[in-house]
Amino acid sequence: MNTKLTLTIEREIIERAKNYAKGKNRSLSDIIENYLKILTNEERNNKRKKLNPAVESLKGSFKMPKDIDYKKELKDRLEKKYL
Repeated sequence: MNTKLTLTIEREIIERAKNYAKGKNRSLSDIIENYLKILTNEERNNKRKKLNPAVESLKGSFKMPKDIDYKKELKDRLEKKYL
């Protein structure tokens, strides 16, 4: 069921958004609706991904080098452990 929504947005932004929607052959309502779906799904997914309190307490306590190759590091450590 569709419901009407009134928004207050700067005129220039509305015009740019209308031009964008027209260029994509979509309605502005459709674009805004899809954006809100994505936004609310991301928020819902973030809530689901809560960490265990013990893990949360360790978050940020270890700094990894920016250039680390995670897959190589994991492979090397598993080889060392099991071979």
